[in-house]
Amino acid sequence: MNETRTLEADLLYEVRDGIGRITFNRPQARNALTFDMYRRLAEICTGAGKDRALKVLILTGAGDKAFASGTDINQFRAFKTPQDAIDYETGIDHLLGTLEQCQVPIIAAINGVCAGGGAGIAACCDIRIGVKTAKFGFPIARTLGNCLSMSNLARLSALIGAARLKEIIFTARLIEAAEASGLGLLNEVVEDRPALDRRADELARLVASHAPLTLRSTKQALLRLQLKVQEDEELILMCYQSRDFREGMDAFLNKRKPQWTGE
Repeated sequence: MNETRTLEADLLYEVRDGIGRITFNRPQARNALTFDMYRRLAEICTGAGKDRALKVLILTGAGDKAFASGTDINQFRAFKTPQDAIDYETGIDHLLGTLEQCQVPIIAAINGVCAGGGAGIAACCDIRIGVKTAKFGFPIARTLGNCLSMSNLARLSALIGAARLKEIIFTARLIEAAEASGLGLLNEVVEDRPALDRRADELARLVASHAPLTLRSTKQALLRLQLKVQEDEELILMCYQSRDFREGMDAFLNKRKPQWTGE
C-alpha cells in the first residue's frame, strides 16, 4: 500500500493505492472556496500527470451540507481595480482548464450544495455522483450580481445546452439532484453520504484498473471536439504504439488480467 498525505487547513489531499482524494475542508462555511484553495487544486491537477502511480482523483467536500458553495465572498473585499475582476475570472478559467486537461480521470463526489465556483469545478470533472439532497446552481443574479466568463459559459452550455443554462442563471435557482441527473450534471444519485463515499471509492477502483492511455486519449479527444480542434493522430499513436496496447492484446489472447503501466 502506497500512501501520501498533504494536510492544509482548508484543503486535504491524500493518495492511497493509486487513488487521490481531494477534500474541500471548510464545512463551517459550506466549503466556500478561497483563492488559496483554487491555487492548490490547480497544483494538484497539474502534478497528477507526473505521478505514474496516480490513476484517478476523487474530489469532494467535508461534511454533508456542501460540496462547495462557491467563492468565499470575503475574498472579493480585496478587489480595488477593474483588473482585479479580470484577473479573478482569468484565474478561474485557468483552474477549470487545468481540471479538463488533468492527465487522470476525476470523479466528483457531491455531498450537498454545489454552487458558483463549486458547480463550475464539478462540471469539469469526468464523472459526477451525488447524494439525493445535492443541489446545483449559479445564483449570482440574486446574490453578488457578477457574471461568468465566456469560457465558463461555453463549458457549461456544452454540457447542458445554452437554453437551459440561461434559464438556470436567469432564475437563480438551485437544481435538485433528480433534475440534475436528467440534465447530465449527475451521472448517478445515491441515498446519503456513506453511500456516496462507498460508491466513489468503488468507481475509483474500477477506473484505476483500466488502461491509463485509453482514458487519457478519450478525455483529450472529447475536449478537442468541444473546442473544435480536429487533430487526434498523436492520441491514436499514443495508444496503439504503447506497451499497454501490446500488453492488452497479449493478456486478452492468454485470458489473463492485463497489467497496465501507462506506457
